[in-house]
Amino acid sequence: METGNISTVTAFVLLGLSSNPQIQVVFFVLFLVVYLLTLMENLLMLLVIRADSHLHTPMYFFLSHLSFLDAFYSSVIVPKLLENLLSKWKTISLDECFTQISLVIFSGATEACLLSAMAYDRFQAVCHPLLYMVNMDRKVCTGLVGASWAIGIGSSLVNTLLLAQQHFCGPNLIHSFVCELPPVLLLACSDTYISIASILTTVGVLGFGTFALLLGSYTHIIMTALRINSAMGRSKIFSTCSSHVLVVIIFYGSGVFRYMTPASGSVLEQVLSMQYSVVTPLLNPFIYSLKNQEVKAALRRMLARKPRLAI
Repeated sequence: METGNISTVTAFVLLGLSSNPQIQVVFFVLFLVVYLLTLMENLLMLLVIRADSHLHTPMYFFLSHLSFLDAFYSSVIVPKLLENLLSKWKTISLDECFTQISLVIFSGATEACLLSAMAYDRFQAVCHPLLYMVNMDRKVCTGLVGASWAIGIGSSLVNTLLLAQQHFCGPNLIHSFVCELPPVLLLACSDTYISIASILTTVGVLGFGTFALLLGSYTHIIMTALRINSAMGRSKIFSTCSSHVLVVIIFYGSGVFRYMTPASGSVLEQVLSMQYSVVTPLLNPFIYSLKNQEVKAALRRMLARKPRLAI
């Protein structure tokens, strides 16, 4: 056994969702379909937003970044999951595991900030429509998106560097389908107090901080909607807000609960991880964009241009 700061564990074993070969095949097909749909939806949104000048607005600027992030987030998780479902040896090296943890934290933190920025954008559009284009000019939008990516990178680096200081001497079994910080810290042989304090602080500040901004924005939007005389206008705002809040509850609820409670390797923990890492990237394009009339119109315009270009 090696001593000092060098880990005696060179790889972890991801126990995954099931050890039954038949069920693993079913899961493989299911997650392959989900992954391909997620990529198709999000890449389609990027293409439509870029191609149609009518969508070059602050809201769709944020949505384009969300679509890119969701495609990236899903690609961090699902390919390795698919590989392990078909593999007899479900191992992942220490470096691969730490990289996946780093990218998961980065994606989750960035998405939390982006969702908050998008809620603020909707608050400005509904509550201050006359000043919307002034309050949400290119500089403000770029600053909000840049801050979201920077916070995600910073959160990821801090927590991953602290994790890299841990000593792993066995066991090496991870009761999950993905490398995440809570179950990996359970396997550390050294004192994990600083790492635990760091991730709790990250989730507390980012999770509850951005959720408070979201809650404040949507509260003001709903109060403004109640003062609108048009029943159709109220219905449109409430319909939009309800779908957005649903996504926010799934993402924040599952993510905060997963990282703020002690890891135990339960089925519930894997379901929660699935919700914010696989389900949310699949739902976001539909909830935020693909059911939007502006996006549908842009899709029709894009499809109508193709035959003329081919002539």
